[in-house]
Amino acid sequence: MSERLNLQDVLRDYGVPLVKLNVHATREECLELRERLMAIRNVSQGKEQGYLEVDCTFYVDVHDIDRYLSGELDTLSEIYAFPEDVKAAQEEE
Repeated sequence: MSERLNLQDVLRDYGVPLVKLNVHATREECLELRERLMAIRNVSQGKEQGYLEVDCTFYVDVHDIDRYLSGELDTLSEIYAFPEDVKAAQEEE
């Protein structure tokens, strides 16, 4: 099981984030995601973990899904972004 960082751990290890995004999902979305993540783990015989990629990468542990569904966690995941993560892009005319 992966260890989930709390805000105090993030502050200590990485500094003050520019933004913290909370990830929520419906029960049905959680269960569908859990099935897919478990399938990746089962196919690889436990050597791989499933993950989602959204312009940033964050990991959702199967145990976190269970803890979220049971009400132990108030968010499915949290994404922290820091000033150095913000990139500037210039539109071409």
